[in-house]
Parts: sequence; C-alpha cells; structure tokens
Amino acid sequence: MAYWPKAKRYISLRKQFMSFKETGLSEKVLAAVEASGYTEPTPIQAQAIPHALQGRDVLGIAQTGTGKTAAFVLPMLCRLEQGRARARMPRTLILEPTRELAAQVEEAFLKYGAQHKLNVALLIGGMAFGDQETKIMRGADVLIATPGRLLDFYERGKLLLTGIEILVIDEADRMLDMGFIPDIEKICKLVPFTRQTLFFSATMPPEITRLTEAFLQNPVRVEVARVGSTAINITQGLVASHGGREKRETLRRLIRGAEDFRNAIIFCNRKRDVAILHKSLLTHGFSAGALHGDMDQPARMASLDAFKNGEVSLIVCSDVAARGLDIPDVSHVFNFDLPIHADDYVHRIGRTGRAGKFGTAISIVTREDTRHIDAIVKLINKPIEWMGPGLDELGDAPEEQRPRGRGRTRGGDSSGRGERGGRSRGERPERGSRPDRTGRPPRPSLGEDAQPMAGAPMPGMPFEPRIEPEFAPRFEARPERRPRRIASPVAESDEQPRIDRAPREPRDREDRGGYQSTNRQPRPEGAPPRRYRDDDLGPSFVGLGDHMPAFLTRPVVIKRVAKPESSEQAAAEE
Repeated sequence: MAYWPKAKRYISLRKQFMSFKETGLSEKVLAAVEASGYTEPTPIQAQAIPHALQGRDVLGIAQTGTGKTAAFVLPMLCRLEQGRARARMPRTLILEPTRELAAQVEEAFLKYGAQHKLNVALLIGGMAFGDQETKIMRGADVLIATPGRLLDFYERGKLLLTGIEILVIDEADRMLDMGFIPDIEKICKLVPFTRQTLFFSATMPPEITRLTEAFLQNPVRVEVARVGSTAINITQGLVASHGGREKRETLRRLIRGAEDFRNAIIFCNRKRDVAILHKSLLTHGFSAGALHGDMDQPARMASLDAFKNGEVSLIVCSDVAARGLDIPDVSHVFNFDLPIHADDYVHRIGRTGRAGKFGTAISIVTREDTRHIDAIVKLINKPIEWMGPGLDELGDAPEEQRPRGRGRTRGGDSSGRGERGGRSRGERPERGSRPDRTGRPPRPSLGEDAQPMAGAPMPGMPFEPRIEPEFAPRFEARPERRPRRIASPVAESDEQPRIDRAPREPRDREDRGGYQSTNRQPRPEGAPPRRYRDDDLGPSFVGLGDHMPAFLTRPVVIKRVAKPESSEQAAAEE
C-alpha cells in the first residue's frame, strides 16, 4: 500500500502515452521499434522523447532498468535523418563511463537505426587505435566514447568537436564515482555552446547538481521515480554469514536453493575477490564467468557475451557491470560483498527485474557490514527482510576461519584484534611462557646460570663464533638440517677457493597438497600431523606460509674471479 502512489503515477503516464506513435517519432524509427517488439514506452521514454524532439535540454532522473538508453537514442535518430557528417567532425556525441556501456549503446543504434544510413564510431580503450581513427576520418554521425579515449583523440588532433549538435551524458553519477567529472567539464567547454544536452542519472549528488546548473540551459526535469528508490518488482533479502570459506559456502547454498533460477550476477567489491570466487565456483562444478577492470577488452566482451547467450549461468563481476548494462532475463542478483556506497546497491540490484519483469536480489551480510546496511535502508527508505537468522543469532566463526597474524584482521573489530581478541602494548608475555605455533611445549626460560653454547670454529674462520646466552638453548635443541659445506683447502695461488655444494635433497608431495621438504626437523613421536590449509578452492591451493622455496634455504656463494691482465700491462712486465 505504501507504493500505491508510485504505481498510480505509472498508470497515469501509460494512459497519457499508450504507444510510441503519440511521442512524435518518425516513421522509420517507429518501424524499427515495432520490429524490436516494443509497443508502449516506459515512463522516462514517454516524458523525455517529446522534449528531446523539440530541441530542449533534458535532465532525466530515473532508477536503473527503466529504458533510459532508448529515451535518447530514439530522438537522436529522428534528428539525424537530415544532414551528413564530415571527416573528423562528428554530429552527435554520447559519453559513457565504461566500455561495456559504450558497446551497449552502439548495439542500440544498430538495432533501432536499421533503416538509417548512419556511421557510428566507438572510441573506447582496449581497442586498436588505427581502426577507430579510420572511422573518425570517414565521418561519424554518432560518436560513442569514454572520456579518456575521447580526450586522447582530441589532443592528438585526430578529432574536432566544433560540429556537435547533440551531447548526451549518460550515467552521470557513475562518472562522478570514477573521477571523470573534470574530463566532462573540459569536454563540455570544447563542444559548441548552441548544442542540445541530454543529461541522465539515477541519483543526484551535489556535484552532479552543480554540473547540470553549469552546462544545461533551462532544462526540462524528467523524474519518474524518487531518487535512490528501487523497483517494486524486485524481491530483496539479507542472509547472515561469517567471512572467508563459510561465506562462499553460503553463496553456493543460496544458488542451489534459489526458486525460478535461470541465471545470476554476483557482485564483489574487489577484483581479487572476483578472481577467488570465480575459481571457487568453477571448482565446485558451477558454470561461471568473470568480469572486472583488469581484464583486457576482448576477454571482457567474450565473458559478457557468454553470459548473455546462456553459455554460462553465473557471472562474477565488480562494479564495472553495476551501471546500465542491459542483460535480459536476469533472475537473481547476489551481493557477495555489500557495496561501500549505498547508491551502488540500487544499481546492482537493478540488473534484475528489468522491463517490468520480476527478480530477486540477495545480499550476504557479515558483522562488519552493519553500517552499510543502515545506509542502504536509509537511502531506499524501505526495510530489507532477513532470510533466516540475523546477525544477532549468528554463532562464533569456526576455528579454521578465524584470522591469524597481527594487525587489522578480517572478522575483527576496529582495534585490530581479530576474532580471537588481542592485547595492547605492554602486555607481551615473557619469553618461554607462550606456546610455539607448531604445538611444541614452551621453551624453559633462561636463568642466570645459563652458559653460552660452545661451538667449534667454522672452516675458514679465524675466530670462534659467539652465541648469546638467551639463544643458546635454541641452537642446542635444533638439529642440523643439512651437511655443512666444507671449504676446500686454500692453495698458495691467486685462485679463489671453491665451496663444494651439498647435493640437493629430494622432495616428496603429501596427500593433502603442497610440498614438504625432507630436510625439515623430524616430528616427535605421537605429535599431531602437520596441517595444511584445505580450502574450497581445491587441494592444490596452498598459501605462502605452507612451504618455503628451496632456494631461500641455500646460502649464496659469491665467487671472485681474478681480472685478466691487459695486453699493455703484460707487455710492460715483459
């Protein structure tokens, strides 16, 4: 009942514009729209298209998945039916924050402009510079670009912006997040003052408001939904979980138990987490792809096309796919990591429930995500229900999931003590009172009567090594790991003595993965076996602390070779 005013407004807009014919589009564009299977415009399209056809500046604010791309593509096609582009001087310019969005807008022009003979150029990173330059020199009616590559072309003198008639800035709030606002301001000053500007954004931060006031002239504000609101046809839920391995197990359980599951987009905050989660899903038999900013452009497009075509049912991605990507029939969205900014939550879950369809968005929440949940609930002005027990009913993390090491650890509080707690300065226990990490009993503390270890002088050393008293028991208890290297006798010559290397000892592989050198300290009888980290990424996944490379245990021998005498010096001695 709380969302009835929004639904009532949507119904009134549909009564006002029952078809695309009443928006004023040309016959060619209407034929292409009907061929695509669309008969009724969305609210943002119904309000923005008539003003855009009149040549007025438009400020469009709508939640993601409402058809903002067609709201500026269709009127631009009508305006471009007359005229012709010249070399290096495109007629229209569309700015997109990411390469995927730019490629998606190009597909929209090819679909709706099937009956138009227009040249469409795409300027994005990761593609060949020469091919893009050829399209610009041929003359582009529509130029779709990311800000960085566009300014690169302009500074090289390969592009002129004096012929721009229509400027479109899409996903402006995403431009702000990616730091493109200075580039946008520079581009707006390079295009003619008399151009028409179409400005679209899902949210309106203060920086975006300042930008619209500076570069839009008496714009028509088109707002079809409250800023930061989510679609009413998306079912949202929260699931409590611990971090690490248990968090990945929770995600797999949610995927297997999802109702009406067809495919899903899984969001992570960091690129490293995307790679780890992708490998974990493949290990457990899921059909999954990956998408993040460190991938080259062909690999990103291949992974996205495989998900669109149904070759893979899951795609793990960062926020590079959170804005504007139109992937049809996405049934589920999983937030493996809650976004740091609440606005990104609106864009992430907007990948499902598009074009009036129903979708499900589930977020996995840990104890550290409490402040993020509060910010999201405050933004969308709607509570999100828990699917199962909440954080208060979540037990302690398993022993193997608790973090190890010093400093700020995963799963701990802001004091950096981790789940097992910590100690402040001045609380360090005395030497000998703390058990060893290997499980051996603590070493007895040294008394005043401790004597230094008597050691024989090493070969080639004129003095006897001095061992501090506190380190003597450590050297006495540790057996010799490998035969000492014996230096060859020094001959009375100019040659440097050579050191004979001990033969390299063989290495055996244990059953649980990872290598263990045979020259380690022997294990006492009755002691528990050495534990290797067995993660859900597979038995071959071992950490850096599980073994030490052999080359680090062998000292480096520096050989000094006498310099050969020069011919002039030899002749002088003769």
